[in-house]
Amino acid sequence: LLQEVEALVSHWNLYINLGGFFACLFSVTLFGPWSDSVGRRPALILPAAGMALQTAIYLLVMYLELHVAYFLLGRLVSGLTGDYSLILASCFAYVADTSDKRTRTFRVAILEACLGTAGMLASIGGGQWRKAQGYINPFWLAFAASLAATLYAAFCLRESVKQRKPAKLFTLSHYKAVYRLYTAPEHLSSRWKLVLYSLAFFLLVTVHFGAKDLFVLYELGFPLCWSSDLIGYGSAANYLGYLSSLVGLRLLQLCLEDTWVAEIGLVSNIAGLVVISLATTTALMFTGYGILFLSMAATPVIRSKLSKLVSETEQGVLFASVACVQGLCSLVATGVFNSLYPATLHFMRGFPFLFGAIVLLIPAAIIGWIEIWDSKHDYNDFQDGPLSPA
Repeated sequence: LLQEVEALVSHWNLYINLGGFFACLFSVTLFGPWSDSVGRRPALILPAAGMALQTAIYLLVMYLELHVAYFLLGRLVSGLTGDYSLILASCFAYVADTSDKRTRTFRVAILEACLGTAGMLASIGGGQWRKAQGYINPFWLAFAASLAATLYAAFCLRESVKQRKPAKLFTLSHYKAVYRLYTAPEHLSSRWKLVLYSLAFFLLVTVHFGAKDLFVLYELGFPLCWSSDLIGYGSAANYLGYLSSLVGLRLLQLCLEDTWVAEIGLVSNIAGLVVISLATTTALMFTGYGILFLSMAATPVIRSKLSKLVSETEQGVLFASVACVQGLCSLVATGVFNSLYPATLHFMRGFPFLFGAIVLLIPAAIIGWIEIWDSKHDYNDFQDGPLSPA
C-alpha cells in the first residue's frame, strides 16, 4: 500500500508540475512583453491573484476531501495567470527599470537573497507548523500572503515603466518579441552573448535545483544517517548561502569586476559540490556547505549582464524568457538528477554532486571566454581610435 501511494504521489506531482510549466510557458511569454508597454504592476497583480486563487482551491480540496485532480486545476489556474515565474520576471524587470548599470548587479543580488531568506523561513517555520497542526493552517498563511502581495501591487507599488502606452494583450506580437530578442540581426554581438549567457544560466540553475533536490536523500542514507534535526540544520546552512553570497558579492565588487565575482562564485560552487560528493561524516558535509558560501554569487551577475545587453523597452521580454528557462531548469534537474542518483548508488552515492561540479565548468568557461573576448575587442577599438598613429 505504501508503494502504491508513493507511486500515485510521484505521478500526480509529475502531472501538476508539467501542467503548471506548460501553462506558465504560454502566459509568461505573453504577460512579460506586454508589461514593457503597459507597466509592471499588472504583471505583478495577475500572478499574485492567481496564486491566491490556487491556494483557495487547495484549501477547498482539503476541507471537502475532493479528488486530487483538483490540485491540477488549481495549478493550471495559477499557471495561466503567470504563477511564480511571472512574479520573478516582473520583479527582476522592476529592479532593472529602477537601477542604473553600475548598481544593478547588487540590486539583483538583494532580490536573490530575498528568495533564499523566504525559502529558509518557509522551510523551517512551515515544517514545524505542519507537524504541530497539520497541512491546512499553513495553507491559510500562504493564501493570506498571496492576497497581501496582490493588494500591495495594486495599491501601494509605484509603476517603474516611465513611458507607458496601451497595448493589446492577446496578440502574437508578444511571442515574436521573445523570438526577436535572440534572433534580430541588429547588435549581433549582443545577441550571441544573450544566447551564451542564457546557456550558462540554464546549466548553473539546473545544477543548483538538482543538487538541492538530492541533499535530504543523501543525508538520510548511509554513512551519514542524519536525524531530522541535522537535516534542518543542513537545510538552513544551504539557504544561508544566499545571504553569504550577497555579502561576499558586495565585498568582492569593491576590488573586482562582476565577471570575476561570478567566476569566484562558480569556483565556490564546484569545490563545495566536490567535497559534498565525498562526504562520509557530518563534519565533512557541513564543510561542503561552508565552501558553498559564495555559490549564489554567479546567478545575479548573469541576470545583470543579460539585462545590460538589451534596451530599457526589452526588460520584460528578457526576464520573461529567463523565467521560462528557469522553469525548464526545474524539470530537467528533476529528471536528470533524480534518475542519476539511484543509477549510481552502487559505485558512488555522491556521484550526482560530482557530475554537477563537472557541468559547472561549462558556464565558468563561457563567462571567462566572453570577458576575454570583450577585453580583446575593447583593446582593438582603443588602438584604432583617434589617438592611434594610423
